[in-house]
Amino acid sequence: MRYIQILIAMAVSLLMGSVFTSFPKVFAKEKEPRTYKKANENNPISSQVFCADPTAVEYNGRLYVYGTNDHQQCREKGEDKDNTYEKIKSLVIFSTDDMVNWTYHGEINVGEIAPWIMNSWAPSVVSRKEDDGLTHFYLYFSNSGTGVGVITATDPLGPWTDPLGKPLIRYDTEGLENCPNPFDPGAVIDDSGVGWLSFGGGKASGRTDYMPGSSRIVKLGSDMLSFDSDFTEIPAPYFFEASELNFINGYYVYTYCSDWSKHIEKWEYPTDVPGGCAMISMKTRTPLDPSSWEMIGEVLKNPGEMGFDYSNNHTHMHKYKGKWYMLYHTLSLKNAMRIKGGYRSICADEIEVDEKNVTASGLGTKEGILTPSADSSVFAERSGAQICSQAGVSYDVSDPADPHAISDTSGAWIMFSRADMGDDSNPLGITAKIHGSGNVEIRLDSPDGTLVATVSENDDTSDLTQNISGLHDLYFVFSEKGMYIDSWCINKIPEKQKISTAAVAVIISAAAALIGVTVLIILHFRKKKN
Repeated sequence: MRYIQILIAMAVSLLMGSVFTSFPKVFAKEKEPRTYKKANENNPISSQVFCADPTAVEYNGRLYVYGTNDHQQCREKGEDKDNTYEKIKSLVIFSTDDMVNWTYHGEINVGEIAPWIMNSWAPSVVSRKEDDGLTHFYLYFSNSGTGVGVITATDPLGPWTDPLGKPLIRYDTEGLENCPNPFDPGAVIDDSGVGWLSFGGGKASGRTDYMPGSSRIVKLGSDMLSFDSDFTEIPAPYFFEASELNFINGYYVYTYCSDWSKHIEKWEYPTDVPGGCAMISMKTRTPLDPSSWEMIGEVLKNPGEMGFDYSNNHTHMHKYKGKWYMLYHTLSLKNAMRIKGGYRSICADEIEVDEKNVTASGLGTKEGILTPSADSSVFAERSGAQICSQAGVSYDVSDPADPHAISDTSGAWIMFSRADMGDDSNPLGITAKIHGSGNVEIRLDSPDGTLVATVSENDDTSDLTQNISGLHDLYFVFSEKGMYIDSWCINKIPEKQKISTAAVAVIISAAAALIGVTVLIILHFRKKKN
């Protein structure tokens, strides 16, 4: 009898073991990775890449954002050195389809593409479908403070080429004798397909702080690489730098950064006096007529007036999926990292633009954009590099079109924000293509939130442990160093398949255990009978 009791105990042990081992195990973390974005703060758009002076272009439903690569200066000079920009000879690229989760595509090495450059700062990008059937991208940039260069591509990620082999604009270009710093380009293509370029900086000879006289605009040639007009002054009061152009309802909208003064000398426009180093907009239907420009007013204050540290200012307004956004930069990431160097980070906020009257106003916030610009459904395949925040992760961008966010330590995580899980009418599962040994835990709303699934390289599909509906932040937590997610998606499981694979595994394990015990009991009694 005691032998039978032992066999039954073994069966119970096997059954219980099969039950418990069929659920994910929590892995031990070596150390807690750090994140530099607080929960519910979506600015800056990257929690680890220093970048500034944003510009953007839409292509195939995605918004591509380019910026000055402050990270290059930080790498070469050090975190606690002043950001003096002289090492920067590249640009960075991000993209998004919802303005909340961003993919980092790496750098454009402008110094290799155009070896003649001094630096590459403050890009401005436009695109146009041309006679060859391709969309052509024209990316203008500051060649230090001495001029403007341009590189081109037929894909927003490149490859990029240098069509001129020299600057498009130099400080000694004919017609720019009284424009001390012809840099910080701002480009736009109007509804007729004609390109325009604005730029400038410094104070022209004989001019005043109130009207420095160094802002310029020019009509571009049909090739976007030459000029089809004289350089014309834009009468921009307190003009300093950071030119940018938009085309809204038949108006050319010029935005620039004012100087650092208090602007108490005078103000001859029916708007509030702008603050120091603030972004100001003007508009016209005839950009080559200096007398036609009308004042819109201040459209974005200096970051120091919006809850950030004071810094220089550079913006880009963009309409994407029916909403207007302001891209700008702050020092928020470097402050979160507690480093001294003035390394900047791109931020984004929704703004108010009255297209009928062509007016605009915005406010930068630490929260940034909390509501996705469009459907954030996760039932279509998503890249594992499309993230809102992270901790303990670095990027492999050897292929800009297929970047990877790789764990640097156990416990590292990436977060996809505001995932729309739909309603709870069907149970859900997840499929994720994992690379590297170890497991990836999927948790809700925090790195240690409710565990809903675990996947691995060898077991890439899992049912969610509970029905989930509505919007959630999905955290993907890596058990080991050197792991990444190639892609993932949430699956709706048909009603007839509600029994999860985990439950089936439990039933099979239990059945096998009972069969084994039954065989042992039969053998025992046969032996006893004999």
